[in-house]
Amino acid sequence: MDDELGAVAELARNFFAKEVTPHQRRFAEQGFPDKEVYGTLGELGLSGMSIPTEFGGGGGTFAHDAVLFHEQVMAGDHSLQLGVHAGIVPHYLNTYGSHEQKSRWLPKLTSGEWVGAIAMTEPGTGSDLQNITTKAVRDGGDYVITGAKTFISNGRNCDLVIIAAKTDPTLGGKGVSLVVAEVTDDTPGFSRGQIFDKLGQKGQDTTELFFDRLRVPVDNLLGEREGAGFVQLMQQLPQERLICGVAAVAAIERAVALTIEYTKSRTMFGKTLFDLQNTRFELAECATLARVSRTFLDDCIDKHLRGELDVTTAAMAKYWLTDQQCAVIDRCLQLFGGYGYILEYPIAQMYADARIQRIYAGSNEVMKELISRAL
Repeated sequence: MDDELGAVAELARNFFAKEVTPHQRRFAEQGFPDKEVYGTLGELGLSGMSIPTEFGGGGGTFAHDAVLFHEQVMAGDHSLQLGVHAGIVPHYLNTYGSHEQKSRWLPKLTSGEWVGAIAMTEPGTGSDLQNITTKAVRDGGDYVITGAKTFISNGRNCDLVIIAAKTDPTLGGKGVSLVVAEVTDDTPGFSRGQIFDKLGQKGQDTTELFFDRLRVPVDNLLGEREGAGFVQLMQQLPQERLICGVAAVAAIERAVALTIEYTKSRTMFGKTLFDLQNTRFELAECATLARVSRTFLDDCIDKHLRGELDVTTAAMAKYWLTDQQCAVIDRCLQLFGGYGYILEYPIAQMYADARIQRIYAGSNEVMKELISRAL
């Protein structure tokens, strides 16, 4: 952290306090955040901070985005999927898009006029991206896309979606391409499924997306040639997994802070809960895990800023930090007793929200398999 990142953190805290936190219950009830909130985020310059200024971004680095993601967790927001909208989708476009594509799409994302999504997972295919079945068949100047995607974050609100599809089904992973679609509710061949009723993150619009001969211009292919999609996905997944790590560490630190505050104010047997040795020892262990997690994460971010974060280390960070997130929150919730089971207390919501972290961006079992290949 430096003065500039500190200013970003303060701006982000104020944004969440004013534009998000007061509306959390409503967002959860309706199953999605108000789309206008993304516009406010863009107006403040908090969306696309690591995208070049030429394309409407802030010209910063992943460190700026990481501060935003950290403050989102500390504010208790579980509705805006900023990791996808600001941390993942723009970087696919910025890394693989042509100058014309970047000029057309990135300013609308960084301003918040558009919300971004990426469609990889299918009903029958999770982490095995080489075997997706969605097809993009060339027909004149268009790709005709047919298939279905599931568990798509920002599925209801998205205006731009990066679709992983097979342009040559005979080539396995080498036949995967990324095609960018600009979509509305009236786009022929495109439809959105119902918002999933999830265990946690109930304010986040996670849906299925359906493509029934959706026509997308061939010029919307991401990259210079067909068949580059699988490599593109593999190159970008380390940042996606690092974003999970940022959220995990922020959640660990928030859980420990909330629990220390609660146990020092809650009385039991004539003394505070914190005065009991078991409480102090539990929190000592959790605080240590928070410190170790933060140190590991900061090292990973430092490597990523230098372009040195490898696939193995990113997998280690994603699996271990999200495992610790779930474990520490569980231990902290226990110290709240019955109140820990009541959603009025943030620790309960954190418990429900945390579970998906071990699943998306590649399940932790897949992360261990990736790590084992480097041993």
